[in-house]
Amino acid sequence: MSNARATHLTRRGILAAGGALGLGAVLAACGDDDKKNGGSDSTKAAAKSGPWTFEDDRGTTVKTDKIPANIVAFTGVAAALYDYGIEVKGVFGPTRTKDGKADVQAGDMDVSKVTVLGNEWGQFNIEKYAGLAPDVLVSTMFDGAGTLWYVPEESADKILKLAPSVGISVYDVQMPKPLERMLALAESLGADVKSAKITEAKKKFEAAAERLRKAAKARPEIKVLAGSASQDIFYVSGSNLSIDLEYFKALGVNIVEPSAEALKASGGWFENLSWETVDKYPADVIIMDDRTSTIQPADITEATWKKLPAVKAGQVIARTPEPILSYDKCTPILDNLAEAIEKAKKVA
Repeated sequence: MSNARATHLTRRGILAAGGALGLGAVLAACGDDDKKNGGSDSTKAAAKSGPWTFEDDRGTTVKTDKIPANIVAFTGVAAALYDYGIEVKGVFGPTRTKDGKADVQAGDMDVSKVTVLGNEWGQFNIEKYAGLAPDVLVSTMFDGAGTLWYVPEESADKILKLAPSVGISVYDVQMPKPLERMLALAESLGADVKSAKITEAKKKFEAAAERLRKAAKARPEIKVLAGSASQDIFYVSGSNLSIDLEYFKALGVNIVEPSAEALKASGGWFENLSWETVDKYPADVIIMDDRTSTIQPADITEATWKKLPAVKAGQVIARTPEPILSYDKCTPILDNLAEAIEKAKKVA
């Protein structure tokens, strides 16, 4: 979706895959050492004052004298808060592409209006961070140890001394849970969660979930494989641990599962395949990692990929392993998969 070598899996090593994490990390694990008006006032509650308290998914209760105004967050978290009318001062994580445009994980944010503390794995400008006078730092967590995503391990102590932190878990839970937690965080920060915009977005998400459930029930024979591409390796994600795949499976989607033995090397996230063995698992629909750190389907030149039945049938769609945790952004994920299953030809 969260990297060291595969023989010594760290939180960065999880980054690839399986989902859940980003290929940038997996590449390291495998030998590379080194808009819409989503933030409109319609979702904002009247300004609040007084002390602020929030219990995060580490079980940590964060308390401040006032509701945080100077918020710094992982890019995807900032994008979710933006959809709820909460704007941040600084971000870290994939924010701008090489051509200066907004990264897919930045959602509808105007990236020219936030201070980018680091755009890649391992980058975090502590001096800039301190200069923002942060009230709170918010990130997701891709492990059970409470490790904050994209906060560099080597400088975490210095960073976390400068302001309280909040962690939202995206590890081994289904999508609705972190969506609820992000909404609760946004509400605590001043979002009007009863606004028409947010209420409608949640209804659309629930409708999309029901559509996917019905599609999966009607087409149980359609096998869906979650993949991620790098120059030398094709990663096949297991359905455990990742918030999207766990939810798809719970809704009845027939997810292609690597063997438990194959998943063991990655801590349960994914299996590494060479391009020569990319046809190991038959699939009718392939959902491919859409993050900018991965090779996108249109750019894959391997002949073995082009020969896959799902590829030849045009049954390849995007997958978002690190969803922006707002109902508005997660609804299309469900609708797109439902449509792919509804229309899919049985080719595997």
